[in-house]
Amino acid sequence: MVLTTRRPRALRTVRDVEVCERIVHGYRRVFRMAGDGPPLLLIHGIGDSSTTWLPVMTALARNHLVIAPDLLGHGQSDKPRADYSVAAYANGMRDLLGTLGMDQVNLVGHSMGGGVAMQFAYQFPEKTERLVLVSTGGVGRGVNPLLRAVSLPGADLMLATLRMPGARLQTRAVVKILQLLDTGLGADAPDFMRLVDALPDATARSAFIRTLRAVIDWRGQVVTMLDRCYLTRGMPTLLVWGSRDRIVPVDHAYTAHAAMPGSRLEVFDGAGHFPFHAEPERFVEVLEDFLTTSRPADWSLEQWRELLRGGRPIIDRLPGDPTGASRDGLRAASERSAT
Repeated sequence: MVLTTRRPRALRTVRDVEVCERIVHGYRRVFRMAGDGPPLLLIHGIGDSSTTWLPVMTALARNHLVIAPDLLGHGQSDKPRADYSVAAYANGMRDLLGTLGMDQVNLVGHSMGGGVAMQFAYQFPEKTERLVLVSTGGVGRGVNPLLRAVSLPGADLMLATLRMPGARLQTRAVVKILQLLDTGLGADAPDFMRLVDALPDATARSAFIRTLRAVIDWRGQVVTMLDRCYLTRGMPTLLVWGSRDRIVPVDHAYTAHAAMPGSRLEVFDGAGHFPFHAEPERFVEVLEDFLTTSRPADWSLEQWRELLRGGRPIIDRLPGDPTGASRDGLRAASERSAT
């Protein structure tokens, strides 16, 4: 879809990536933009920001108009006392795109951003051409115990201690040990330190905790799209995961692949929760191949209604489905991902 409004004035430009802003519903929304062509919306995960996409933005901008927003409560965007649910974020993406004059986009979501992307595709199928989910949440209960702990009462005090004198050195020491032990968490150590640094004050920590508690409690993830995954039957979908992901285990990738008819799955061997950081060139190659070789979804309102009326969740799929996913197979995958 061609941009129908004037390109926003950049606040500044870094590495050919413009940092822009829009006021939406009275709140400042900061986003990064680069390139020209079909719009490609990159949605970051919880506690992160649009800067997470910088390793791949310039390459993707060769063929696309790339937009990477700071979600409300994250990065340089405002952090009000507000609704930080997945559905609210999906609405926020629709409204930001509306201010930019974009009617349809290809969606790429990482971690919680994958949940936002799925919710966007579910709420606004007519605006979604393709769906790319990277180490996404929302397809299983299991999640790293550290995130479960942060959802508990008193987590704000725990996070505040990370900003105390000497705490950063201790955190770095723990991270170094994880790296030396060659653990999955160690593979993502630089990103974990970056996320800690992204919570400099009480306002940022409060927004982070509100967002986390909207999707995770002490038992694990509380939001799932598995009951609606059959709706991706007409939506080109790519799943990308790291084999050593310890935040959202790779078992979730196989659960999602089984639940999403016709989806593609790419597992980056040895990568953790940020496969596009571990192997940025391969990530761009895989993504570009998917965008080039798949046809964009073309929904009409009546088609969507018929799918809702006649569709059945994957666990009850009709015999002969081309994906071959069975009720028992999906349940087994779900059980693995919950442990």
